[in-house]
Amino acid sequence: MHEGQGFSTRAIHAGQEPDPLTGSVVPPIYATSTYKQDGVGGLRGGYEYSRSGNPTRTALETCLAAIEGGTRGFAFASGLAAEDTILRALLAPGDHVVIPDDAYGGTFRLFDKVAARWGLRYTPAPITDLAAVAAVMSEGTKMVWVETPTNPLLNIADIEQLADLAHRHGAIVVVDNTFASPYLQQPLALGADVVVHSTTKYIGGHSDVIGGAVVVDDAELADAIAFHHNSMGAVAGPFDAFLTLRGIKTLGVRMDRHCDNAERVAEFLAGHEKVAEVRYPGLADHPGHDVAGKQMKRYGGMVSFRHKDGEQAAVDVCARTEVFTLGESLGGVESLIEHPGRMTHASVAGSALEVPSDLVRLSVGIEDADDLLADLRRALG
Repeated sequence: MHEGQGFSTRAIHAGQEPDPLTGSVVPPIYATSTYKQDGVGGLRGGYEYSRSGNPTRTALETCLAAIEGGTRGFAFASGLAAEDTILRALLAPGDHVVIPDDAYGGTFRLFDKVAARWGLRYTPAPITDLAAVAAVMSEGTKMVWVETPTNPLLNIADIEQLADLAHRHGAIVVVDNTFASPYLQQPLALGADVVVHSTTKYIGGHSDVIGGAVVVDDAELADAIAFHHNSMGAVAGPFDAFLTLRGIKTLGVRMDRHCDNAERVAEFLAGHEKVAEVRYPGLADHPGHDVAGKQMKRYGGMVSFRHKDGEQAAVDVCARTEVFTLGESLGGVESLIEHPGRMTHASVAGSALEVPSDLVRLSVGIEDADDLLADLRRALG
């Protein structure tokens, strides 16, 4: 029904046909753990137990697949639950993974402290550099893990070229599409095999629900993810699925405003005397600007910058804002500011993924841009 339709049409309608019983235009919250069977094995709509399937979650999963251009979507309790399920469903002890050398701290912790104990090997590499990625790949490399833009340095990976490289080595490509959102970037169409999200961020969009998603376009991968989704059980509950689905409906219009505001913030910071460097792919001098322009619709709502006066000055800026709220996470309607080295990326301190101590990360919200600029101007002094 929704094939060929535009993004926002799919976001509002895919998996969300009016309820056949009442005509409700919003999928109901099915707050149930189990379902009456019409005789042994006589399942209504295939539902038997809500870990295995729930109609509210099905609506969300159908919509997730539609907006990412995949055939199967899976909704998880969190982004890290989604990542963990990918690793255990698609890899085995002894396998090797290439990960970004500036990955999200939670992703690094999952590889370094959890999956490594299970026998999974990993090597960080700059995923902006194809030759560097190729250099760390071996016969045992089964997966290339990609973030683009990366968190928090906002580096840009060329998904198409990385997918070509990985597939020539018999490896699959997983793209964490959280920072871009499905509205701005479609990794499956660029050759990726698996897309993962923290739906807590832009997809949910209102800082009121934790969740994760996996989308694939391959039946074999889908079956493996589905088996482990059910067997490991880190599924999205119906209330969380409902909130996430509500967020998706406005994803397109929200992302346009996030991008509008982030562009103005990045330009302001680029001209400020206290700012040593601005990391935003929309700026012409960003090393990934051209690649981002090729594979993204726009450049996103995340901006990072380095303070000329060092770590304490960066921390002080985070403490002085009023419209930007000091807090972890990102992608909500409200603007957030944080110090990655001491907050979201503390888990990578002392590792190859350690971030600059003078770095500040902004999640630019959808407030009035003039108020955001005035807030930053005051905080920077």
